[in-house]
Amino acid sequence: MLGSMKKVWKLCLCFILLITLLSGCGKDKTSKETTLEQSQEDKTPVTFTYWSADTTAGQMDDSYKSPVSQKIKELTGVTLEKEFAIGDPREKLSFMAASGEYPDFIYALEYSNIIVDAGGFVKLDDLIEKHGPNIKKLYGDDLTRLRYSIDDPSIYFLGLPTVDEIRYEPETGFQIQYAVLKELGFPKMETLQDYEEAIKTYISKYPEIEGKPTIGLSLLADDWRIKISVTNPAVFATGGPDDGEWYYDTKSKKAQIHLTRDDEKEYFRWLNHMNDTGLLDPESFFQKYDQYQAKIAEGRVLALADAKWEYVDAEQALVSAGKPERGYGEFPLVLNDSYTYADFRPVGYTGGYGVGISTSCKDPVAAIKFLDWMCSDEGQILARWGIEGEHYDVVDGKRKFNDETFNSWSQDVDFATRTGIGIYSWPWPGYGQGAVDSNGDYYSPVYKQSIIDTYTEPEKETLAAYGAETWKDLYPSEEDFEESPYGVLWQINIPSDNEATVIMQKYDEVTAKRIPAAVLAKPEDFDALWEEYQAELKSIGIEKLEDEFNKLIQGKIDLWNKN
Repeated sequence: MLGSMKKVWKLCLCFILLITLLSGCGKDKTSKETTLEQSQEDKTPVTFTYWSADTTAGQMDDSYKSPVSQKIKELTGVTLEKEFAIGDPREKLSFMAASGEYPDFIYALEYSNIIVDAGGFVKLDDLIEKHGPNIKKLYGDDLTRLRYSIDDPSIYFLGLPTVDEIRYEPETGFQIQYAVLKELGFPKMETLQDYEEAIKTYISKYPEIEGKPTIGLSLLADDWRIKISVTNPAVFATGGPDDGEWYYDTKSKKAQIHLTRDDEKEYFRWLNHMNDTGLLDPESFFQKYDQYQAKIAEGRVLALADAKWEYVDAEQALVSAGKPERGYGEFPLVLNDSYTYADFRPVGYTGGYGVGISTSCKDPVAAIKFLDWMCSDEGQILARWGIEGEHYDVVDGKRKFNDETFNSWSQDVDFATRTGIGIYSWPWPGYGQGAVDSNGDYYSPVYKQSIIDTYTEPEKETLAAYGAETWKDLYPSEEDFEESPYGVLWQINIPSDNEATVIMQKYDEVTAKRIPAAVLAKPEDFDALWEEYQAELKSIGIEKLEDEFNKLIQGKIDLWNKN
């Protein structure tokens, strides 16, 4: 999926349930044993400006007024004045780079190269060495994976994802309502053909839900979200992991734009068939995000091909309306049984982009000390659990949300905005779900049992019918795959002065036009339209883009092997 956005992930209830809930199950890992003094000793009031390229995060932010934000201010003296991107973040970042004036902290997502290439980020190596004991403790040996590139092995930002992460839940999949599955006796759900048959059968029995037409499969193509709901599922259903726009062939050790694969052509042929037979929502390529969510919240959309963080608010609205059976199970569906769904391919610690300090910051030492405090146990626990006695209590030596907090955490979409819990878990550096402190207690409130505790009754019933405790149980496990040698490809930045950057932008424009046209066409026109799409990709220089990107992949592999 679009790497940055699969993590936007994560500043609301969705963030708490997805930085952790979206991010599955194994043996709990223990964090580094060393106990350090908290580094933010100087509480002299200081205000830092912070800008985030995450266009959706601002809608969920607490404006530094929540109890957690105010506690951070009390403990560190730091006030954050936060601003979030509106529209295309590249425009604002390019303006910053051209002017040479920046906010103190920048989270630039996959566009970090714009600021790096302009010399707008402070190199953090020496600052971490002198003032970052908690940073070094948190990242440990993985600190070297924060280095930018083989040509510039500097650390510019404290990277994502979180450290010592155990994934308890899938990040991708195909969704179908619990009500549909139960009505049909919990049928086999392994291929797209199984999925299609369930949708078709249910619609034939129930052409209307609560007086409105039943919708089969609904997609979302609103701006960048086309990558999440329309194009990414094509690579997932044909055995590819989530590498953004790329597919890496482990035999040739080369990457290609995944939409140039013949395998994926057949996925879109299937979507074309779904449209032709009336099982695809005719508004899929025209609806806006709020319309999509509202439609889901009505309970009449049977199936989705999406990331949970895109529809979790609408699903929660169904629960609040007393219709939990209209929520969605998540399945690793493939085009046919020759493919293996690779959501849980292990990637190691991927580094990638994160929060950096800009060259406009007047006190980078105070800024790194603040980031170091955020990495301390005190900062980590506050960000994830809130305030002891107000949000959680320590029971038998373990942190536990009080009843009011737990109920809000699992049900209230405004939970993060109101409490501040989760807002500083992402994109700020930190320990991931499953990581434990020196007392053996979880840094995050999300672990296997806490996830199960949030399931609705229809969800538990569905999982039980498929012989599973969690949705991860239905997916191929980590042991089925070799670990990625490069992390994830969507975290590799193309230098802004590289011709490949322009080609990638053209690719996005062409794809946004060509894919909907092919899916909505008459079946007899599909092949010709697909060939026109592939020809246009070649004409804009897609092979040049692939050549340049493969050099960057090899550079990252060499950098990691060097360290």
